[in-house]
Amino acid sequence: MNQRTGWKGLLFGLTSCALMAISACHRDSPEAALRTQLQEMQSAAGEGRIDDFMASVTGDFAGNEGIDRAALHNMLQMLVLGKSNPSTITGPLRIEMRGDQPIVRFDALLAGGSGRFLPDSAQSYSITSGWRIEGSEWRVYYAQWEPML
Repeated sequence: MNQRTGWKGLLFGLTSCALMAISACHRDSPEAALRTQLQEMQSAAGEGRIDDFMASVTGDFAGNEGIDRAALHNMLQMLVLGKSNPSTITGPLRIEMRGDQPIVRFDALLAGGSGRFLPDSAQSYSITSGWRIEGSEWRVYYAQWEPML
């Protein structure tokens, strides 16, 4: 898999899965709190607030092909500055509680381009991410993504 394409899948997928999320506060169930955290990440990325997005990523983050937190930050910055009109359609979140470290799975269709009628590029991904509580916030500590045909 192309590393650059893979990063796009992870970044857009994590930030866009909030389209399927519902509003909730941290006193709610872990599932509702995760949905809220993902919604906040999606808003931050959509508005180009990279540091706010990265606040939800652990220092020891690990992704496909050895992507660490610094590489994730740099890729997000590149996408925010260089991609015109990115858009994402996500499927429903599937949250599997495994003690205090839930797994969130979802599919995402990613597209981007000039803003004309048809996108210049599109790819769908199956994304799996691991989460844990740090302080009082959910943070993503790993993510894996696979392109779908």
